[in-house]
Amino acid sequence: MSLFYIVALPFFGALLPGLMNSAGRAATAGVTFTVTLAAFVGLLTNLPSVLAGEVVMARVDWMPLLGLNFSLMLDGLGFFFALLILGIGLLIIAYGRNYLSRDDNMGQFFTYLLLFQGAMVGIVLSDNILLLLVFWELTSLSSFLLIGYWKHLPEGRQGARMALTVTGMGGLAMIGGMLILGQIAGSYDLSVILQNRELIQADPLYVAALILILLGCFTKSAQFPFHFWLPHAMAAPTPVSAYLHSATMVKAGIFLMARMWPVLSGTPEWFVIVTTAGLITMVLGAVIALFKHDLKALLAFSTVSHLGLITMLLGTGTAFGAMAAMFHILNHATFKAALFMSAGIIDHEAHTRDIRRLGGLRKLMPITFIIASLAALSMAGIPLLNGFLSKEMMLEEANHTVLFNSPWLVPVLATVGSLFSAAYCFRLIGHVFFGPVRDDYPAKPHDPAAGLWLPPAILVVLVVVIGVAPFLAEPFIKLVTASVLGDAAEVPKSYFKIWHGLVPALYMSIVAVVGGLIMLLIFKPSLRIWDAMPRPEAKVIFEAIVESVAKLARAIILPLHNGAFSRYAAIAAITMVAVGYHAWSTGTIAAPTREMQPATPVAVGGWLMLVAATAGMVMMHRNRLLSLILIGIVGLMVSIGFVFFSAPDLAMTQFTVEVVTIILLLLALNFLPNRTPVESTVLRRVRDTSVAIFGGLATFALSYHYMLRDAVTAPISEFHLANSYKGGGGTNVVNVILVDFRGFDTYGEIIVLGIAALLIYALTETLLGGPVRAHLLNRKPDQKRAGNKHPMMMVVLTRVIMPVVLLVGFYIFLRGHNEPGGGFIAGLIVSIGVVMQYMASGFGWASARLRYPYHGVIGAGVLIAGLTGIGSWFVGKPFLTSDFTYVRIPPFEEFELATAALFDLGVFLAVVGAVMLSLESFSRLARQSGGPDSEHALDIDPSRDDPKEPAEKEAV
Repeated sequence: MSLFYIVALPFFGALLPGLMNSAGRAATAGVTFTVTLAAFVGLLTNLPSVLAGEVVMARVDWMPLLGLNFSLMLDGLGFFFALLILGIGLLIIAYGRNYLSRDDNMGQFFTYLLLFQGAMVGIVLSDNILLLLVFWELTSLSSFLLIGYWKHLPEGRQGARMALTVTGMGGLAMIGGMLILGQIAGSYDLSVILQNRELIQADPLYVAALILILLGCFTKSAQFPFHFWLPHAMAAPTPVSAYLHSATMVKAGIFLMARMWPVLSGTPEWFVIVTTAGLITMVLGAVIALFKHDLKALLAFSTVSHLGLITMLLGTGTAFGAMAAMFHILNHATFKAALFMSAGIIDHEAHTRDIRRLGGLRKLMPITFIIASLAALSMAGIPLLNGFLSKEMMLEEANHTVLFNSPWLVPVLATVGSLFSAAYCFRLIGHVFFGPVRDDYPAKPHDPAAGLWLPPAILVVLVVVIGVAPFLAEPFIKLVTASVLGDAAEVPKSYFKIWHGLVPALYMSIVAVVGGLIMLLIFKPSLRIWDAMPRPEAKVIFEAIVESVAKLARAIILPLHNGAFSRYAAIAAITMVAVGYHAWSTGTIAAPTREMQPATPVAVGGWLMLVAATAGMVMMHRNRLLSLILIGIVGLMVSIGFVFFSAPDLAMTQFTVEVVTIILLLLALNFLPNRTPVESTVLRRVRDTSVAIFGGLATFALSYHYMLRDAVTAPISEFHLANSYKGGGGTNVVNVILVDFRGFDTYGEIIVLGIAALLIYALTETLLGGPVRAHLLNRKPDQKRAGNKHPMMMVVLTRVIMPVVLLVGFYIFLRGHNEPGGGFIAGLIVSIGVVMQYMASGFGWASARLRYPYHGVIGAGVLIAGLTGIGSWFVGKPFLTSDFTYVRIPPFEEFELATAALFDLGVFLAVVGAVMLSLESFSRLARQSGGPDSEHALDIDPSRDDPKEPAEKEAV
């Protein structure tokens, strides 16, 4: 299966659980399981190539000029992590189906889970670091939704915010590091970057890139000092916790460190930073875990500790350390997912996760006891279980690691971390399952149905099989290690076996296990000492930092961002004029290369009218209606200017835009007083006038000097003129630019246009649903209006010319690729025709004949434009690349067919929908009392502005 399908399946599959939600819990979980299984099987189809040492590639150029390509790579490392993500994902889905209660929205849960799954698969298969960054941030967003899934729990919301804040900030740092790395290597493709070890490490920006990338890795994988967010994420449902802690979220940072190992490791900076952070995290997480009473909190801090262990192994920079890290990633995924699911079973059946309220479950829940005990013993490093093997390898590597010129520092700390790790594992088994059966459980514990215990049981089988027969996992782990090492080192010849002889690692392991048992025996006095010790609370520190940053931001922003547009405009204008003057006074300017063109009487007359209209608008702007008329004159003169300079496309667009906007503004003014009150002081008006004059003079000076000189480099217009027909198939350069060369800009603009119309609709909905509605329905005009709202002459005329308008719009649309016109102008022309129907016959008459909602028209336009752009991907072209051909259908002459026409159709629909939705919104506000809505205001006297004030007060 293509790598594209493997990545895309979870994202497209995320649409299904919500649709299947009404079909029942089994159907929702079934479709989610099927989607994941399809991706899993698709991944396995590439296994022969991976085992043969090949690197499977898939690539589509997306934005090649920016270095952003949708390129995917599957090697041993990517296959390993994708296998964990999808394989354990299948078990989590089966477990979650039985774990979630009937009150939980299962469709929403599995939608979030598939989005998260797709983002994780995207990370491990990305070959382009910019694409990897996109998926990286998607994991932060989707994990935010998963952690905060139980929105009714304050700790869930808080944990989600904390995770998003910490990992999001780390992601921002990593973006900077990755961009530096791409610039050093000259490419943003990982397959290229990984071949430039010497070049990257010799660059002076290597340390900066290393620190920024490690910040992203450490925050995502909860390394000290960013470890605190992970335990607070335990407010999520247990299936989420098991998935995040075993195979996905927290392993993303580990994966990236392993992926970048060939080019970033082997330097003193890498060794000191990564090894130190890993050691501290390993020991600190283990110590804290021992004294946690919540089962999930204990397991969360144990995850922090084991992530530190893996980080430390990668930090050593040796091939053996990398191999031990890969092996422990596999082992940790199996026993940790099983432990979290076991904790969920206990919580599900006993209705508590508090270890102090448990005990004696060995007899009541024998199946859960076996599963949890085997997984915990593996995590403690007990022989014949897989955790023992990778722990021994870790201790062996630690014994040969010298940090800060001390040969004993790393071995001692690694042994201490292993000791506390064994201690909390023994506590989990002893305090939860052993001891007498209690009679005060919140609920009577018992083993659940197979749907809950079978998924962790499958993982425990792997724990035992790998522990007893490690040679089964050895070839695959060495294959993964080879992908990690690249050309930097050879895979160690070490064998995976249970007995290595009387080596230092064995003695360190014995000390850890015996020490763990001793810690369990003296747990109560140790707990009293721990509780009495003053220690910083990470949550309090985090909240204090967030509050301090927010306070600082408010102190900086509020004095500037006070909502006064005049202040913003003044600051922006003054800054631009000052910077421009500095550049002018300190720089040089070439001599003029052009002469002034003679001013014709027509041009002078048009300019005088434009100046007069502008000056009149400034002087009489308080009269809103007059200002609108003068604005229309200014727009009309601009349209004439476009005609004068031979720009008919721009002239038609400007003219139609003026007509539509004037009508919409007239509707808006219908709800406003005729005059704008005086609010500015004389001093402020003097300030604004001065800023406007200086800004205008600066713009005039810039335009004057620019138009007298030729461009230093060839203008882009020459490229457009040369390639308009050859590349876009059209002789109308303006339209080809809009739908081809700059099609992405146009696509963004129609989306913005649609959003603006939807916002207008939302605002009017809010007004109609609130107390303002009564005032609108009962308002009285300030002047007497004509008695005939719908003059017969206008009604007849608009209905007669409507077909003509549609025909003209159709003609303008079709000719747009080669003559002045196009989808945008055609959309405005058709909108004007429809607006005239509303004006002539009224809102009720027009809306009663509306067959398609304008929201849908906007959506259809954006969808058609987007699908047209996506279509180019299927022929290996960048997004929105157009194509054209000529066809002949007898008896017609040969004519052109261009994909740009479909994109232009999307523009046409989006424009029509946006204009008409805005008009409809204003028209709904304009409905008078006496209509079907008038009963909402029967208790209001329309002669008063405020229904709460007595009529006598207004008379006074």
